[in-house]
Amino acid sequence: MTKDVYIVDAVRTPVGRYGGALSGVRPDDLAAHVLRALLDRTPALDPARVDDVVLGNANGAGEENRDVARMAALLAGVPVTVPGVTVNRLCGSGMEAVIQAYRAVAVGDASVVLAGGVESMSRAPWVLPKPDRAFPAGHQELHSTTLGWRMVNPRMPAEWTVSLGEGAELVAEKHAIGREAQDAYALASHAKAAEAWATGAFDAEVVPVDGTGLDRDESVREDTSLAALARLRPVFREGGTVTAGNASPLNDGASALLITDEAGLRATGREPLARITASGVSGIEPQYFGLGPVEAARRALTRAGRTFADLSTLELNEAFAAQALGCLAEWPELDPAVVNPYGGAIALGHPLGSSGSRLAGTVAHQLAALGSGTGLATLCIGVGQGLALVLER
Repeated sequence: MTKDVYIVDAVRTPVGRYGGALSGVRPDDLAAHVLRALLDRTPALDPARVDDVVLGNANGAGEENRDVARMAALLAGVPVTVPGVTVNRLCGSGMEAVIQAYRAVAVGDASVVLAGGVESMSRAPWVLPKPDRAFPAGHQELHSTTLGWRMVNPRMPAEWTVSLGEGAELVAEKHAIGREAQDAYALASHAKAAEAWATGAFDAEVVPVDGTGLDRDESVREDTSLAALARLRPVFREGGTVTAGNASPLNDGASALLITDEAGLRATGREPLARITASGVSGIEPQYFGLGPVEAARRALTRAGRTFADLSTLELNEAFAAQALGCLAEWPELDPAVVNPYGGAIALGHPLGSSGSRLAGTVAHQLAALGSGTGLATLCIGVGQGLALVLER
């Protein structure tokens, strides 16, 4: 018999723009900041009681190399006896970390776990592959590790390795989602995010990073308009519909959750935000990665004994407006009014390894504010996957 698993607290940094306010902060320091914040907000918990630190990270090629979870835990002042592991499911890495913590606690392998994710897309390095032979006479190519495919295996079918933006164009074609609908969706994301910040909806979860001067998400544009969005040119295809305005930006940020069983909960002396009741993962053709959440969400809800009609809130990561609208088109039974009530990644940002745990934490705080209900967090993943998590209170 498995144990009940609680989210006691969830925090995140404000999300920084590419080259923006957080670009001067190392990713291991961003991760250490949110881990330390969780412990500082739970003074009754002896940090030595933490059984593990699990962090997601999609890049791993720069300053977050050498197991960023372990490095961040040490930098946060967690006792050296507390181990740490880093997991990679690309955009779903932060949620994967939460799910692995959930499973460990559910089966009794752990009582208290810190789980989350981190990404600094600003500080992602260029990498140089080793040459095929020593002392090459010609020029060598550097590859950016910020986002997307690089050093692609030539055995991969070409249709699987299209750019993420081209994948969004394919979803738009599949569901006949036009430019106007995508721009309108993006505008609504910014409007909801601006309203959420104005009303203090994020106050309980955001912990600013000292010295950065950033106290709110940097990519939110409350002054944008349909006219401004319409002026942007398609980025990925001539005559296409996907633009910089209806896609998520490049970002920096970190997020973390305190996850416990009943005994660990008592040790915190706190009331939990929510319980984790189920998760789901699925695969799909890589070029249609944006529709990955469709089946993952269904699987998670089925395992929780819930349906879309039971949801009080649903956080769907907005990698692209076309991708989000494509998922909604395949969930006709879902009330769109419960989706991303505080805006989504188009406005709030998408620091890859942190986004999944950010979604989970936001749902937990929303359920706590509501007092009861069922919530779902889900996101698409490059190379064709989807991940979902069901929370209840």
